[in-house]
Amino acid sequence: MISSYFIHLGIMFGMYALLTLSLNVTVGYTGLLNLGHIAFFGIGAYVTAILSPHIPLIVSIPLAVIIAGLAGTLLAMPCAKLRGDYLALATLGFTFICGSIARNWISLTRGALGIAGIERMGSNNMILITLLILVAVVYVILKWLISTPTGRVFQAVRDDEVAAATLGKDVFRHKILCLAISAGIAGLAGAFYAHYITFIDPSVFSINELILLLSMLIVGGLASLEGSIIGALILVLLPEPLRFIGFPSSLVGPMRAMIFALLLLLIVLYKPRGLLGKVDLE
Repeated sequence: MISSYFIHLGIMFGMYALLTLSLNVTVGYTGLLNLGHIAFFGIGAYVTAILSPHIPLIVSIPLAVIIAGLAGTLLAMPCAKLRGDYLALATLGFTFICGSIARNWISLTRGALGIAGIERMGSNNMILITLLILVAVVYVILKWLISTPTGRVFQAVRDDEVAAATLGKDVFRHKILCLAISAGIAGLAGAFYAHYITFIDPSVFSINELILLLSMLIVGGLASLEGSIIGALILVLLPEPLRFIGFPSSLVGPMRAMIFALLLLLIVLYKPRGLLGKVDLE
């Protein structure tokens, strides 16, 4: 029982680590306030849930990554010229649109009933090991990407978009590339989520999941891949002691929210860059 519990925590950490790493590419390294990230997670989950009864998982999961990446590309094309609050609102609207499609395209998604009986990828041990390997691989690839000329353009866009364009950098193309990469990784996390939980419904596009993801990013720090991993680990583990204290189930949710709020307040007051962040929150 205990070992299964810790394996579950490890799997949830792996999925949130992938999400936070990929979100940091857009928000931390490129300065794009992307509030549509959880939508790509949901797209990846739904794509593999719909396709897996008809094709092998070794095909459906990569397709989930590709389609999520394409969704990121399509979102980036009209949104890449937006900045700040306007970009945030546009990407948040995309999340709401995806949730609405999942609820109303009943013939494809089964609406609010969700898709049940999704094929499991394997044992929980195998899922955990695979996820941790993927987190390590994604971390290494992103670490390399940030050190390349492309990664330096990402950071130049974050620091001063006008100056980057003046120096001849194709800001529009790099924004699209950044969102596509980030969305693809989020789609990968969503695919693993679907095959681990074996059920998916429109709640995967919940604003609560987005808030949790942003909290992990803020706690770990912007423009720090190591911070993304640490932020995910802290916020996955932090509320777990509430399970063993004996609070009524009706209080666990509000207390969990209070813990997150208090942690974010302390971070903003005493560590404005997060635990390992390299740029300030703006």
